[in-house]
Amino acid sequence: MTPQDRKFTKTHEWVKIEGTNATIGLTDYAQDSLGDITFIELPPVGKKITKGKGCCVIESVKAASDIFAPVSGAVAVVNKELESHPEKINADPYGSAWILTISAVAESDAVDLMDAAAYDTFVASEA
Repeated sequence: MTPQDRKFTKTHEWVKIEGTNATIGLTDYAQDSLGDITFIELPPVGKKITKGKGCCVIESVKAASDIFAPVSGAVAVVNKELESHPEKINADPYGSAWILTISAVAESDAVDLMDAAAYDTFVASEA
């Protein structure tokens, strides 16, 4: 089930905004499409990321793909556990396998993102 407490992109990232912080991850649809995740290259803490631009790279048995930032800000925290266990993204994409948290996020950055219902409709149209 798609979580109701976050927003989604057409490139299948999710973002959960809490105040001026935003946690970012990959959707269940994305991890399922990629197959077994084998590697993730996380950005350094402090790096400025820009909405719509690649912020890190993920590799699977099928492909290497950019993860695009759904909002802009500075990397505050990365999920270091994914460096040694990237497969957790396949098991728990909306929970313990969050990818990074950024700070200094403007809420207005998320106005054009999809809510869960719109994202589910979008995914159904891609199938």
